[in-house]
Amino acid sequence: MTLYIIRRVALALVVLLFVSMLTFFLMNTVPGSPFMNEKAQSPEVIEALKAKFGLDKPKHIQFMNYIKNMLHWDFGVSLKMQKNRPVAEIIGEMFPTSAKIGVIALIIAVVIGIPLGSIAAYNRGNKLDSFLRIVTTLGISVPGFVVATVLLVIFSVKLKWLPAIGLKGWTSYLMPCFSMAFYPMCYIGRLSRASMLDAINQDYVRTAVAKGVGSNKVLFKHALRNAFIPVLTYLGPLTAGILTGSLVVEYVFGIPGMGRYFVQSILNRDYPIIMATTILYASLLIIMNLVVDILYRFVDPRIDITKGAGA
Repeated sequence: MTLYIIRRVALALVVLLFVSMLTFFLMNTVPGSPFMNEKAQSPEVIEALKAKFGLDKPKHIQFMNYIKNMLHWDFGVSLKMQKNRPVAEIIGEMFPTSAKIGVIALIIAVVIGIPLGSIAAYNRGNKLDSFLRIVTTLGISVPGFVVATVLLVIFSVKLKWLPAIGLKGWTSYLMPCFSMAFYPMCYIGRLSRASMLDAINQDYVRTAVAKGVGSNKVLFKHALRNAFIPVLTYLGPLTAGILTGSLVVEYVFGIPGMGRYFVQSILNRDYPIIMATTILYASLLIIMNLVVDILYRFVDPRIDITKGAGA
């Protein structure tokens, strides 16, 4: 296991280097410049700004310099949105907000989604199952901005129960967190139902039922454990994506988070912020996939995660 983890970490570093290189060169092929909208747009001023931030050097030299600085935890400074402010400081300020909302949304999605799928599978074919399938199907079909807007209109505009903008207290987290959790909650519900139905039809479940084991114990102790593996697979990339924020949710509720800021940095050609945010997301994705692989052994000891890794 230790050797497997070491190899996965080494591979992760190679993947991060490739992602950084791909992002850097694709970003520089897009027409435009972070200095295009400067008030003083004379060629001399533009060239002076490029020289100041090292953008006048050949692209491969810029990339090598960026990697060297990144190894010292220096991601450069913002070129446009918060001029001359260190990118690491900007991300350090905004990431905790997005991560807090993301963690709460993730908990909601898992705590509600898995029981929904399990209950639907247990009541397969009856009205409750049909109702839950309709709800989860609608949940994965409705765009996130529609969910966020509906919640905003109902609970802030009409009922005036919850604050509409910002994060001023625990009540202000309710709508953003539920808006972000709604899609993964419904998807996990559908995934849990399908996995549970497959597990229920396995021989070991039939054997447990034949031995007189209670239906609740069969469902939630024996079947759910194996049915959780596909859900666990989905939770890896979901966690990485949800922790880095959502453009829709942060825009609708006026939250200064990573998702909204990342899109704004792309529109403003703020290269250092684009690079740092992409590397952060890629790092989280790699870490969560490794964590999921390790958790497979705890959920089902029969799974050998080292197969195919040369260990």
